[in-house]
Amino acid sequence: MNARPDSLGMQEATLDLPDQIERSVVEARQLKGLPNASDIDQVVVLGMGGSGIAGDIVEAIAGPQMTIPVVVTKGYECPRFVGPRTLVMVASFSGETEETLQAVSMAHDRGAEIYAVTCGGTLARLTAQWNAALHHVDSTIPMPRCAVGAMSIPLLVALDLIGLINGIDEQIDEAVATLRQRCVSIREGSDISKTIVTEIGSGIPLIYGGGKLGEVAAARFKNQINENAKLPAFFNSLPEMCHNEMAGWGRIGILNELNIVPIHLRHSYEHQRLAPRFDFNETLLSTGGAHVTAIRAQGEAPLSQLFDLILIGDQTSIELAALHGQDPGPIDVLAELKDQLGQRTSRSDA
Repeated sequence: MNARPDSLGMQEATLDLPDQIERSVVEARQLKGLPNASDIDQVVVLGMGGSGIAGDIVEAIAGPQMTIPVVVTKGYECPRFVGPRTLVMVASFSGETEETLQAVSMAHDRGAEIYAVTCGGTLARLTAQWNAALHHVDSTIPMPRCAVGAMSIPLLVALDLIGLINGIDEQIDEAVATLRQRCVSIREGSDISKTIVTEIGSGIPLIYGGGKLGEVAAARFKNQINENAKLPAFFNSLPEMCHNEMAGWGRIGILNELNIVPIHLRHSYEHQRLAPRFDFNETLLSTGGAHVTAIRAQGEAPLSQLFDLILIGDQTSIELAALHGQDPGPIDVLAELKDQLGQRTSRSDA
């Protein structure tokens, strides 16, 4: 890797993903105090931002296996149906996420079973006070968005321990092996992420994924470009965009006028009817003057393919940051927002 701005060590944190997942599995397997499957009617996952992606991963990977609903909530509100037979899984790296703390407090008041994944903070304190299940995350990870494995894997392992899903250990082992191969290509400088960065250049990435798995990968890709490269990026999913957004690309040249660079994220678990939709979208975008960059996930199992697409997106965002002379770590504008919100809270509490 050439010298580049990276004050928080985001590059090495990105390449630590397979090891991070392995460590998280070992730690999560020691968890005690989880409810029985027979006592749970629904699962809710609370979280925001780099922590909240853990809930999306759970929905994409565990959701298709589960015979009860799993709902991801990102915001201050706790779903009205939450009660004593609800397992509320809470993901907050810092333990201080304002929205998440408010939602989990409401869930506790309604008698829900709570399981928290965090480094500490107020969430860890509340969890101990409530005598709820808690998984401690390594606080030396430089940023919440670098902890995608450490935040999501304990949730999947917990569902396996409870008996709501099965076979997750095999998926995790294969994901780690797939990610190690991806990391080797990144370190050698031969990974597809470099090609993607060349395609994007100074353009605005528009990332499309298929189904829930592809949607999660596309959202993560977009968010990482926002936070690491400090650039605008957008995403959508198929088949939904085929019923609305696609109509916006019908005018020849509009994509070039807007400097939009379309990217297709593909995986083996797409519904069979998505392939012709992707083909049509690529033809439409190409006719409009754009070149579509297609990325296909490596690995066999759903978790492997999702994490492979995640790592490709993460590395692309690091490379884009370097291209534009950005330090991928600090996110000053988000810190400024939190400071302003904190000042307003302090004034209102005074």
